[in-house]
Amino acid sequence: MATRTDAPTRREQILREAARLFADRGFHGVGVDEIGAAVGISGPGLYRHFTGKDAMLAELLVGISGQLLTGAKRRLQEADGVAPGSVLDSLIEGHIDFALDDRPLITLHDRELDRLRESDRKLVRQLQRQYVELWVGVVREVYPGLGEATARSAVHSVFGLLNSTPHLGRTGSLPGRGATAALLHRMARGAFAAAE
Repeated sequence: MATRTDAPTRREQILREAARLFADRGFHGVGVDEIGAAVGISGPGLYRHFTGKDAMLAELLVGISGQLLTGAKRRLQEADGVAPGSVLDSLIEGHIDFALDDRPLITLHDRELDRLRESDRKLVRQLQRQYVELWVGVVREVYPGLGEATARSAVHSVFGLLNSTPHLGRTGSLPGRGATAALLHRMARGAFAAAE
């Protein structure tokens, strides 16, 4: 979502507004008419793009989990032959981009994951486990003194830190994207170093 630079498609516009509305008022607090109005189409017009709100929620949560994993794999491929510390920095930067640019999806995941069909929820968890394990491998290269279980706990802790962005206040109240990203990056590296 946040990594694209071309104009969003109608489907992407719908998903972005659905994520924002669901995060603001909860999944059951938003109707299809409101989502449609947010993108300038009728509520029933949404059914040309999605079978319903459940399908939107599934695409949002499965989609972002898949995007995070794909982005991390791409960063690893691009970093072939680069020092492990730089690879970890790249992974942290990618997750910070998500945490700052897709804040409604973090809230949505925290509140609404249990509303997904079991098969979609399992897929989200599977993608997330792969994402975590990718990080664990890199973290253990940078901090070889960490055992696997400790590295995994550290990765989850850093995700918790980075994914706290919805609680930092309104976007305009932050010290600026660059300063916030730099602070989060320092804190993530500090947390990994402290784990060792």
